[in-house]
Amino acid sequence: MIYLDYQATTPLAPEARAAMLRWLADDGFANPHSAHRMGRAAAAAVEVAREQVAALLPPGGRVVFTASATEALNLAIRGGQGGPVAVSAIEHAAVRDTARWQGIDVELPVGSDGVIDPEAVLPDGARLVAVMQVNNEIGTIQPVARLAERAKAAGALFLCDAVQGGGKLAPPRGADLIALSAHKLHGPKGIGALWVRDGVNLTPLIHGGGQEGGLRSGTLSPALCAGFGAAAALAAARMEEDAAHVSALWDAAREVLSRWTLNGSETLRWKGNLNLRLDGLDVSRLMSECRGVMFSAGSACASGSGRPSHVLRAIGLGDAQAKTSIRLGFGRYTTREEVVEACRALDAAAKAQGA
Repeated sequence: MIYLDYQATTPLAPEARAAMLRWLADDGFANPHSAHRMGRAAAAAVEVAREQVAALLPPGGRVVFTASATEALNLAIRGGQGGPVAVSAIEHAAVRDTARWQGIDVELPVGSDGVIDPEAVLPDGARLVAVMQVNNEIGTIQPVARLAERAKAAGALFLCDAVQGGGKLAPPRGADLIALSAHKLHGPKGIGALWVRDGVNLTPLIHGGGQEGGLRSGTLSPALCAGFGAAAALAAARMEEDAAHVSALWDAAREVLSRWTLNGSETLRWKGNLNLRLDGLDVSRLMSECRGVMFSAGSACASGSGRPSHVLRAIGLGDAQAKTSIRLGFGRYTTREEVVEACRALDAAAKAQGA
């Protein structure tokens, strides 16, 4: 098996697993919100993890732990004041669907390269602008610093879904709200975070015990927090090394798949995401014939919908072209040999189809 689906989830880092095991042991089960000694020890572990995650983010804010980045994005959008919300046309469903649920969705278009115009017209009276740092389907990096600057000048808050960029790129400058997910940076599933700039007020979506500064009630898992923190610290320490490794894997994959067409910008992107298309390709058949390669036809969150990708449509592809596209995702624990072997297998299977 060769795993090339890093945008869906990443392998758990050994360091994160080790950090979690301490809080899964017989003496590590305490509730971190209890006042006794065991509870205080668990609470201390949570706060260490909070500092480790915060180190990936700008100064001048606080980290609120959530059960997922989806919850974090819902809190950021639904927990704010009323008024128009502007989102890019290629946002993750966690942003698009939440904005639409509120009936205040204004989409900002992207070019054929999958990058939003940093001078795009923002709607009058917008109270929130949401643009992701790195697109989860095609890997394009968005001009979030400039968009945040313009949103602020227009009196709006800026929300950045940094799920695909967290721990890989510098944090988005100027953002007021930033969402992260542990399992996209080699941490455990079941925990995310929302960074909230100092002075930004939100209304909680989950009520109960008033945990997380009153913004997110519910008992925290010290094990999940510790795993998230360890993964974040490792990502910060390895950021340059990981980026260089991913760039080399990209070059190897592109060399093998040179006849395939790249979806999205070749330069303004995270190179751990390779989204390609090939005329005449039957992606379902390719997946069946290359079962030893774990890859995707798009977002894992929308894989069962049967609908063509809204991201590929937004960059101008028709439904037929969108349905001939695949996404390869690789990262820290992928080897060059795996990438070359997988890409050769995919290309050979595509040729056998006549694509």
